[in-house]
Amino acid sequence: MDGSARNNPGTAEAEAPQATAPGTDVPAAAVEDGAGADGAGAGGTASGPAAAGAGAPALPPVASFADLGLPEPLERRLAELGVTEPFPIQAAALPNALTGRDVLGRARTGSGKTLAFGLPLLARTAGARAEAKRPLALVLVPTRELAQQVTAALTPYAEALGLRTATAVGGLAIQRQVVALREGAEVLVATPGRLKDLVERKDCRLDRVAITVLDEADQMCDLGFLPQVTEVLELVRPDGQRMLFSATLDGDVDGLVRRHLKDPAVLSVDPAAGAAHTAMEHHVLYVHGADKFAAATEIAARDGRVIMFLDTKQAVDRFTRHLRDSGVRAAALHGGKSQPQRSHTLDQFRKGQVTTLVATNVAARGIHVDDLDLVVNVDPPADPKDYLHRAGRTARAGGSGRVVTLVTAGQRKDVARLMTDAGIRPQTAPVRSGEAELTRITGAQAPAGGSRKTESELAFKGIGSRPQKESRKSAEARKLAEARRAARVRRGR
Repeated sequence: MDGSARNNPGTAEAEAPQATAPGTDVPAAAVEDGAGADGAGAGGTASGPAAAGAGAPALPPVASFADLGLPEPLERRLAELGVTEPFPIQAAALPNALTGRDVLGRARTGSGKTLAFGLPLLARTAGARAEAKRPLALVLVPTRELAQQVTAALTPYAEALGLRTATAVGGLAIQRQVVALREGAEVLVATPGRLKDLVERKDCRLDRVAITVLDEADQMCDLGFLPQVTEVLELVRPDGQRMLFSATLDGDVDGLVRRHLKDPAVLSVDPAAGAAHTAMEHHVLYVHGADKFAAATEIAARDGRVIMFLDTKQAVDRFTRHLRDSGVRAAALHGGKSQPQRSHTLDQFRKGQVTTLVATNVAARGIHVDDLDLVVNVDPPADPKDYLHRAGRTARAGGSGRVVTLVTAGQRKDVARLMTDAGIRPQTAPVRSGEAELTRITGAQAPAGGSRKTESELAFKGIGSRPQKESRKSAEARKLAEARRAARVRRGR
């Protein structure tokens, strides 16, 4: 927490300052509220769950941060950090959010949603002082990693305005979070489960929260957090501003929008599927089952970083051990790791000390790594939304990247259906380990450790060499045992 922030003038009783519409002296409360679902956003038309009822259209997007009338400290900090032109979702959302209006935004992961809601939240909270345990603005996110990412992204701007931030997530000591709230924090970034714990312990009260943001609301619903999210929205100020941002808007999100957002400005800056990005290439590579992990090993040994997704924690751990034995600087990331372990692993990956991150879907959202240009689905996801969010780890913030999915013969129909549902038209090619086509697409190369046979290799059919002078009976028994082990790994046993 920034020590200088605690010394800024202000009273604990101060209400969040009234926002003014950009470029005017008119208080936000006097601005005509609410576009219904028919309001159009930049780069796309409004559609989706809120498309019922009519209201004022959304304000037009801006071309520059300078057009927004942001507080001078925010403008200066943006310039210092080299942030000069808003991304599409920022250009569309900022003019509306700064007036205090509810916002419903759809944009793919990595498109800049954090500043789209973060800058208005901070600008409208500037000058206020929070009482102990009573934050003034809340950002609710589904995962610990996303909470930490959002906090890291907003902290430089919050410090410029003298605002204090706190993060409340599971997996870390709750007492330190309690202390941060007792000292006073204007902005709280939290996951639903930990926030519920703090509220029940009476270590956090939400009755002063005037701005509430739901980031990646669809995943919070998918993870079963809908009851906690609904409870939170019932506890914050009923006259406050609500903003909901997500890559997809469907299912239970519909109910949240209709019940808790009042005539929001509906903004969509991507196609409905949220994934057909010109800067992102999608490849489906057909592999033989016996060669799948040999091909994956060569991809992991490429020059440059890569995230590789597998279905289960056990498979992630076993494949990571195999990669390390093969000379690849690999690390595992999944829900079975403690939060300090996960944070350390991500820090190593960002710094390049680890070049291959092997993960379950825990890393599919909330992980931002600059200049990551390859994501590999060693195990194809079962759900199109999971595919989109795995893919969203690359081609972030205007960058480019490739998403590669390894597909065996028995998976072809399911993956074809998955791609159709996700709105993807991938490039397809049959490949084998050691072939030029695999190298062309992924940068695959032989690992530095060669083909040393290790215990972890036995988990994967097709990896390792056949022992010399092996009898036919022994070979058949060995192959059967390897097949059974591989099947258990795929089933997560």
